Amino acid sequence: MLLNISYNRPEIKAKIEKAVGKPFTLLERVKLKGTGSPKLFITSTSIDIHNLLILDNNRNVCNVEMRKDGIIVMFRSLLETYALVIPYFKLNLYKGKAEEYSIYKDHHFIKVEANTPGIHKFFRKIIDYKSDNAPTQIEDL
Repeated sequence: MLLNISYNRPEIKAKIEKAVGKPFTLLERVKLKGTGSPKLFITSTSIDIHNLLILDNNRNVCNVEMRKDGIIVMFRSLLETYALVIPYFKLNLYKGKAEEYSIYKDHHFIKVEANTPGIHKFFRKIIDYKSDNAPTQIEDL
């Protein structure tokens, strides 16, 4: 789901927590050696995200936050902050050409450059966490 998270709205926060869980505690973040990505440069997006990003002339960047049951991809357009909320069971992560990762959820996608240090390690952490903690059956949801 694509949401505007610029303002502190309890119903939006509840929606996000229901989809991907609460944020990790400080101790869990230390154990995982961080749960947020560095700045990722966007190379390509689906049409609805693209329509938001073309509203300003800034370089299109995003970051990824890991949660217990999914990830949140956040980006800014004009003065608004948007979040693409992706539960692990809907997340498809691909490594494209040598320096690009693709993050898919249903008909939404974001492709990012992977030319800064630590990006490969972070995406490996997401894949490992997803495989270790994702539900194995529909009944687990």
